[in-house]
Amino acid sequence: REMALHEAWILLFVIPGLVTPAAINHEDYPADEGDQTSSNDNLIFDDYRGKGCVDDSGFVYKLGERFFPGHSNCPCVCTEDGPVCDQPECPKIHPKCTKVEHNGCCPECKEVKNFCEYHGKNYKILEEFKPSPCEWCRCEPSNEVHCVVADCAVPECVNPVYEPEQCCPVCKNGPNCFAGTTIIPAGIEVKVDDCNICHCHNGDWWKPAQCSKRECQGKQAL
Repeated sequence: REMALHEAWILLFVIPGLVTPAAINHEDYPADEGDQTSSNDNLIFDDYRGKGCVDDSGFVYKLGERFFPGHSNCPCVCTEDGPVCDQPECPKIHPKCTKVEHNGCCPECKEVKNFCEYHGKNYKILEEFKPSPCEWCRCEPSNEVHCVVADCAVPECVNPVYEPEQCCPVCKNGPNCFAGTTIIPAGIEVKVDDCNICHCHNGDWWKPAQCSKRECQGKQAL
């Protein structure tokens, strides 16, 4: 009996083909990675170079496929060397733009400044305002403020006054001029002392009065 068992072990060693595949446990002999089949069609690679491209969200694109890698990027084509992206010449942003979005290939202005700023205050387009009694201004569609300064005429008196909220001075007592240190009204002759009668120059109110001497009416000598 011992001789028969010895011969059986020799037979198994010499003729391995007689051993059926079912006798081998596959769990003890794992297959190579290349021989394994996956039920998942979307294979996940550790390195996509030469195989595909990945966008910012992790989505994989095939070679030759056109895609957007990110919200602020231009469209790209997936190549073996990686994404090749368009670089268009984007339009210039309006200098008065107050809100710019970067959701596409080129930045886009969503809101343009629709007011004017003047001396720390904001004014609507076409709004008229007076920053001072002598200035008249308007907010232009170009967001620029254009102002006109009042050109006051020469007052017809030597004692003009400035009223509140009024640009140019006014002659509250009418035209006048100086006769020495005395202010006399225009249009009449004024006897300023016992010997002199004066009147203002017509239209030249800033000039001294024109005076003429008359016979003095002094006290008679005792």
